[in-house]
Amino acid sequence: MTLGMPINYAGDFRETIDNLADFESAGVGRVAVPEAYSFDAVSQLGYIAARTKTMELQTAILPMYSRTPSNLAMTAAGLDYISGGRAVLGIGASGPQVIEGFHGVKYDYPLGRAREHAEICRKIWRREKTDYRGKHYTLPLTKEDGGTGLGKPLKIINHPVRDRIPMLLAAIGPKNTELAAELFEEFQPFLYHPEYVEAAFGEPLAAGKAKRDPSLPDLKIVVQASALISEDETEIENALQVVRHHAALYIGGMGARGKNFYNALAVRYGYADEAKLIQDLYLDGKKVEAAAAVPDDLVKAMSLIGPRSLVAERVEAFRSSGVGVLLASPAAPTHADRVEDMGQLREILG
Repeated sequence: MTLGMPINYAGDFRETIDNLADFESAGVGRVAVPEAYSFDAVSQLGYIAARTKTMELQTAILPMYSRTPSNLAMTAAGLDYISGGRAVLGIGASGPQVIEGFHGVKYDYPLGRAREHAEICRKIWRREKTDYRGKHYTLPLTKEDGGTGLGKPLKIINHPVRDRIPMLLAAIGPKNTELAAELFEEFQPFLYHPEYVEAAFGEPLAAGKAKRDPSLPDLKIVVQASALISEDETEIENALQVVRHHAALYIGGMGARGKNFYNALAVRYGYADEAKLIQDLYLDGKKVEAAAAVPDDLVKAMSLIGPRSLVAERVEAFRSSGVGVLLASPAAPTHADRVEDMGQLREILG
């Protein structure tokens, strides 16, 4: 299992990166940079590439709608080049609130677009000409398709370091999960409960793997979890409260009633009544009450928080559920403590 860590896009990025070498020395093997509607992830990963030596560099997650497939292919190839082959291209659909609200692009056909993104990216990395006709993307854009008719099929000028850069699909819905298992090297769910992975994802994962190209490696599951190794009950409770409020934000506030993917995931975990209550409270502006309604067992199951022995048990639960990359968010109050915790996690992972 690879130990990774996400970068907080709302924090002081330069200070974080100044400290990143300490985490690399402690055994952190991947860094994941998110992209919501803050600074872009790619420029930050380029900077990280110059400041690190061995870490994999994951985009987490680039929205498909804000870049063309060819642009994503160029971006990943460029990042792979400057990092010496350390790029992991994580993509996802995001949601209509961000895609239509921030980017002004119609949010439609996430499943079909994800498939075509993967096919076009791999075609470009193989230095094949951009001759592709899909339902959502046509290369080159012909006159019949609304273009000028002057477009030509081209191939990327530079030679990519790898003709198969690992691609990750962020997914929690059944259809997207199935597509990840069929077509992508990695699959990243959210609010991950390892004990309920079979109930939430088992059927679509099996369906996707049944159609998986044998040339692809085994599917790698990538998950994010808050981490704190401590005997201090106050520290533990404070860290769990952060997880609780984070879960309430997504289960309750990320989307409207009837159109919240994270709420639907909580229902698949078996928390139907709790999910409804969390959403009702959150959308009514009662955020503190919504957080309090998040079940304790869900908060603890998604986390790596507590004494070392408990954290080791949770790591084994994640490992047993098929997790291949654990993106741990260290929650200790100081940089030295966070590095220490990540070093201990590296030991626990083995």
